[in-house]
Parts: sequence; C-alpha cells; structure tokens
Amino acid sequence: MKRDTIVLGTSSGGVDALRDIAAGLPPDLDATVLAVLHIGANPSMLPDMLTSVGPLPARHARDGEPLRPGAIYVAPPDQHLMIVDEHVRLVRGPKENFARPAIDPLFRSAAVARGNRVVAAVLTGQLDDGGAGLRAVRECGGVTIVQDPDSAFAADMPRNAIRASPPDYVLPLAAIAPKLVELAGSAAGPPADPPESLRIENSITLGPSSIGAVDKIALPSALTCPECGGALWQVREAVPPRFRCHTGHAFGMSTLRQAANGALEHTLFDALRALHEQRELYTQIAAYHMQVGETSESRRYTEAAGRAAASAKRIEGWLREG
Repeated sequence: MKRDTIVLGTSSGGVDALRDIAAGLPPDLDATVLAVLHIGANPSMLPDMLTSVGPLPARHARDGEPLRPGAIYVAPPDQHLMIVDEHVRLVRGPKENFARPAIDPLFRSAAVARGNRVVAAVLTGQLDDGGAGLRAVRECGGVTIVQDPDSAFAADMPRNAIRASPPDYVLPLAAIAPKLVELAGSAAGPPADPPESLRIENSITLGPSSIGAVDKIALPSALTCPECGGALWQVREAVPPRFRCHTGHAFGMSTLRQAANGALEHTLFDALRALHEQRELYTQIAAYHMQVGETSESRRYTEAAGRAAASAKRIEGWLREG
C-alpha cells in the first residue's frame, strides 16, 4: 500500500501558498491532491490559478467523480469537499469553524476513507480549522505536515494545528512541495482503524446530524452555538477542546472564543445604543417638566439621564479596551 492521497488546507494567504506548492509538483505525481481554501460562497478562480503555475491540471471537484492521480481537486464555493468510497463527495452541510468549505471535513473523510495512504498539510491561515482533521489523519496512520508558523502569512492556523496534534514535519513553505513529492507513492506505514468517534463525526458532516449522534461523542455544555443558537456539546477527549451542536456546526476553541468575543461586543453596542437613546429621551422629558413648572419631576429625569450617560461612558471604556 502506498501514499497516494495529498490533502491541503489553508485560509488567509492561502492562494499564494497553494500556488507555490502547485508550482513544485511534477507532472507524473503518483498521488491525488485535494485542496480546501476558505472562500465561502464567493466565486473562485483558484483552479485556473493553480493550473497556470504548475504541470498538474486543477479544477473544482464534481460530486461523485472518481479520484485520479496527477490531478488537483479544489473545493468549490460553499461546499465541503470530502472523500467517500474513493470518490469525491460535495456536501452543503453545516459550517465548521464558520467555514464552508472547511478543512476538517476533508481531512477527516480522507482519514476514514484512505487511512495510512494520506499525507495532510495545514498551511497559512487564521484561527484553528484543520487542527482536528490533522489529528484524525495521524490517528489513522497518515503523515502530517504543518507550515512553519514563521513562514506563514497568518500563523494562527499552523500554530493551533501543531498544538492539536504534533505533526511529523514542520516545514517552511518552500520545503513543503519537495516533501510532498518525496512522500507521494512511497510505502505507507502501518494501517490504523479509524476510531468510532471519528467515523461518527465524519457521518455527521455527511448528514443528517442528530442529538443521538452527537451524544455518542460529546457531553452537553453550558454554551450555545453561535451559528444556530442551539446547545453546544463538548467533544470527549478532544485536546484542545472542540465543540459541536446537534445540527452539525462545529468549532475549535479559538474559533469559538472569537465568536464569543464578537457576541459580547455586539451586546455591548446594543446596550450603548439603548443608553444613548435613554439619555436623549430623559433629557427631553426633563425639559418638558421644567417648561410646565414641575421642577421636581424635571430634576428626577435629569438625574436619570445622567445615570444613563455614566453607564454609557463605562461601556465605551470597555469597548475601547477590547
């Protein structure tokens, strides 16, 4: 059995990183290459860009097509790219780490479908998509590579991937394509059966998800899903912590932290708006009571307007401090 499957995942700065790798691959590469770039639902010219710089043909993957060596399959906009039974599977399922296409679904499915035949590389990007998928590849006997954070346009994703699962190789971008060429077609290491929890997570992405499925791999937490508002479950034995909701959304710790920060900021701005409006209203009410000679009522609303202004000032300070 040989290593015949290369999966690549990247985000911020990823176009240049993927172009660098595509340019370094030979025309007779003895492996299939699948790549995910966080593009959301936006139009993508990535396949044309990769084809223009290297000898391998690149195109957006098509659902159900067989995977062939010597080609680059790119995740199309707004669809998860996965491997099922040696074929491409495109899934417009729930976002993972706020992304669709996301890296973890591709890496997990490659680990389940091809095990020790997989070479996975996490490249430049923000937050922590790809870390859990990289761990899945390693658990199933595959080889793992992470771009050296010091050579990455955005260091978060490589750094978090290293924390999630110490890789076999940490390499500067210029060294990744040569390493992939070296590994492609080489004898695979000992196979390892995918853990049942990994199979379940893979099936959740393929859909449909359910409370029963998530209950098998996670424990209820006190947190809520920032995508759908449902309950979040903490995946058992995941290090760093990971979270899922029963509709299928998934989050690494860094992505969830950013979502929580964003939700708090949104709430604080809502409160600030309400306090500004309250101050303005109470000031007008105070002026009205003063106009009709109701001095005590005017004073009461003036004081209330002052309290609203003081509270608004405190919130403004919190927002400035970040």
